[in-house]
Amino acid sequence: MRASLIESAEIAPAVRHFVFEVQDVSAFEFVPGQWVSLSAEFEGKEITRAYSIASAPSRGNRFELCLNRVEHGALSPHLFALHPGETVEVREPMGDFVLRQPPRESVLIATGTGVAPFRSMLQARLSEATLPFTLLLGVRHEEDLLYRGEFEDMERQYSQFRFLPTLTRPGPGWTGLTGRVQTHLTTVLGQRRDLDVFLCGMRAMVDDLRRILKEMGFDRKQIRYERYD
Repeated sequence: MRASLIESAEIAPAVRHFVFEVQDVSAFEFVPGQWVSLSAEFEGKEITRAYSIASAPSRGNRFELCLNRVEHGALSPHLFALHPGETVEVREPMGDFVLRQPPRESVLIATGTGVAPFRSMLQARLSEATLPFTLLLGVRHEEDLLYRGEFEDMERQYSQFRFLPTLTRPGPGWTGLTGRVQTHLTTVLGQRRDLDVFLCGMRAMVDDLRRILKEMGFDRKQIRYERYD
């Protein structure tokens, strides 16, 4: 399948939000949390990379991505250089990094662009009738908080949703949480051990939190994760 770029915009330093439209299909179906593979020819070779979908499923044929520009990367510089109307090859969505059915109360922990699948899940599932969600998002600087306004709006609208951003390099005006996401795990979970915990981001963070959660008594089936390196 071919997907046309509809628009893209910088939402943080070296991070862009992309909107693609899949050609020749009326609906592009996926489960929140899944990923797609994009392919393009680069220096005479076809390069394929997988990216988490950052939007909820709709009745249309569009999907959104949140990508970090990797310096000297194989595909991201090409995608960042795309203009509206240009196309890339896209494959069917895949992956099992999805919410449990039936639903359970969930804590979502991300660093950087690892928040992309959680945006998809929350857009699709968060409503007055859903069980509680907590999103703990860790970045370096305040300007790196992706989709901050959206998550703050969700928190105001839904009493069962908590948005907890934390910065490792806060500025002088920051009054929120500081430090790595690992340091706030006990605060987020308390004594609860009946939750599902979703982890998405760099390998070091994911592996560290998996170890901590297992030491806290969480069963491996309660811990779902996706690593970005």
